[in-house]
Amino acid sequence: MDFSIGDFAKLTGLSIYTLRYYEKEKLIFPGRDEHNQRRYTEKDKAWIEFILRLKETAMPLKDIQKYAKLRYEGDQTMEERLEMLRLHRLSILEKKKALENNLSHLDKKIEIYRRAILSAMK
Repeated sequence: MDFSIGDFAKLTGLSIYTLRYYEKEKLIFPGRDEHNQRRYTEKDKAWIEFILRLKETAMPLKDIQKYAKLRYEGDQTMEERLEMLRLHRLSILEKKKALENNLSHLDKKIEIYRRAILSAMK
C-alpha cells in the first residue's frame, strides 16, 4: 500500500511541510506516481519513525543525513551505519550519566530545602 503526502502526513503525525523538508534535506526519497506526485510506503513510515528516534536522541542533522545517504546506498554500507549507531549510543550513555549526576545533585538540594522548611515549621 502507498500513501499520498497528505495521508502520509496524517499517518506519521508530521506536517506536509516537514515531509517536503525531509526530502529537500535528503533524509527521505519518496517514490513518484505517473503524475509525479509523491507516494510513500510502509517502509517509508518505518524509516520516518527511525529518523524521529534519532532526532529524539539528539543526533545532529548532518549525521542523520549521512546515515540516510548510506542507507539509500544499500547493504554495502551496513558496517559504517553500525559504527555510526554505536558511536551515537556511546554519546547517549555519556549524556545519560551526566543527567543522572545532575539529577542526584538536584535531589540533594530538594532534600535540604524540604528539611529546612520542616525545621522552620516546628
